[in-house]
Amino acid sequence: MTPETLFSLHGKTALVTGGATGIGRMAAEALVRAGARVLIASRKGDACEAVAAELNALDTLGSAEGFAGDVGSKEGIDALVAEVKNRTETLDILMNNSGVTWGAPLGQFPHEAWEKVMSVNVAGVFDLTQKLLPMLMESGSVDDPARVVNVGSVMGEIPMGDGAYSYSASKAAVIHLTKILAKELSAHAITVNALAPGPFVSRMTAFATADEEKRARVGGDVPLRRVGREEDIAGCMLFLCGRGGSYVTGAVIPVSGGINVMSGRNIFEKAL
Repeated sequence: MTPETLFSLHGKTALVTGGATGIGRMAAEALVRAGARVLIASRKGDACEAVAAELNALDTLGSAEGFAGDVGSKEGIDALVAEVKNRTETLDILMNNSGVTWGAPLGQFPHEAWEKVMSVNVAGVFDLTQKLLPMLMESGSVDDPARVVNVGSVMGEIPMGDGAYSYSASKAAVIHLTKILAKELSAHAITVNALAPGPFVSRMTAFATADEEKRARVGGDVPLRRVGREEDIAGCMLFLCGRGGSYVTGAVIPVSGGINVMSGRNIFEKAL
């Protein structure tokens, strides 16, 4: 078994939501470089088209297509599913990456911040996956299952609000939903796993990662002393979506530089 065999995605078709920026963009490039045909969708169709053009200019076996797609409503999801079916008869990989956040101090956090965030981050993940199940079931087999990769967050693993209460709760829900779907879909030759990223450079984290100085400051508080890089996401995606990850389901990969195992001081520190 060669590395190429383990991680090649030649002949596979993938859909990456929110694939024009940040972690979605990193994942889309990794899948294209591994030989997949990658459909990139987000609310900003022009941005998706631009990214697809950039990826198609790379010297790879894969290809990319960008178009508009909104997972924030039933109507948006129905339209996205219809567009996917219009473009391809097969779907091997679904990456649920689209997400929104909302920040406000405790005591000022508005009610509407829950409806918007949970609608995209949780209901959107579930409904899109549910409506694409026939395509995923058709492409999966015991030897080579179809793959679903959900994007959670380290903030969904540990009690960290940081003013993003609905976001953190939504990502905890994504992680739990991942495990539920992994259990229920294993009999249909579909694996369901999740990434739980820490700080990466993205539009969502621009307030903290927009320049080198900010990235260094944020990275200084990460146990592994840096923010995430493109290869960190790429490595996870190639493992989970390639042949080497075909026996893994229900896993949550903590791509967070160790934040997921941070804890308080040793309670006996002063006594020692």
